[in-house]
Amino acid sequence: MSPPYVRVSFDQGSAPWLAWRTGGIGASDAPTLLCENPWRSRTELLSEKCGRARPVPTSAAMAFGTRTEPEARARYIEAVGVPVEPACLQSTAQPWLRASLDGFSADGARVVEIKCGWNLYQTTANSGQPPRHVVGQLQHILAVTGLDAIDFWCYLPKKAPVLVTVPRDEAYIDRLLAEEAAFWAEVVAERSRR
Repeated sequence: MSPPYVRVSFDQGSAPWLAWRTGGIGASDAPTLLCENPWRSRTELLSEKCGRARPVPTSAAMAFGTRTEPEARARYIEAVGVPVEPACLQSTAQPWLRASLDGFSADGARVVEIKCGWNLYQTTANSGQPPRHVVGQLQHILAVTGLDAIDFWCYLPKKAPVLVTVPRDEAYIDRLLAEEAAFWAEVVAERSRR
C-alpha cells in the first residue's frame, strides 16, 4: 500500500523550503489553529500565509535549537538504534497538508520530533508528557505520516535526553484536520481576491 504522502526535496531553512511551507499548513502551524500556541494568533498566521506579514523571525532559542538539532538527532539514533534523517512530506489527499520532519526512518516506520529548549526540556522531564503547545504539532505529523505514534525527543547538551512516545489521537486529529481545512479554504479565498 502506498503511503499517504510524497517526499519532497528541500533543504530545511532554504528559500524554496520557506516558499513550500507558506504554500500549505505545516506541523508548527497546527497548535496556532487550535488556540494552543500562546505566542501566535490565528490572525497572525493568516496574514503570513496570505503574504501580508513576514514569517516569524528566528529567536535566539530557535537558533539554538537549529544548531543543536544534528547533535540531538545523533543521540536519538544512538538511543533507539534506528537511523533517521530530516524529511519534508506532503499529503497526497490534501496537498496543502505538509510536515518538515526532524527525523524520519528510510522505511517510513518511525518519526521523531526534536526539541532542544530549556523550558520544553524541563516541562517534559518533570511531567513525562509533551507540553500542551506541542501536541498539535505532534498530531499533525501523525496525520501526514499515517503512523500510530511519534517519538518526542527533548535534548540539552550535558543533560539526560528525554524520550516520550506519543500515540496517535484520532479524535484530536479529526478536530485538527477540520480546523486546518477551514483555515486553508480561508487562505485560498483571500489569495484569490488579491
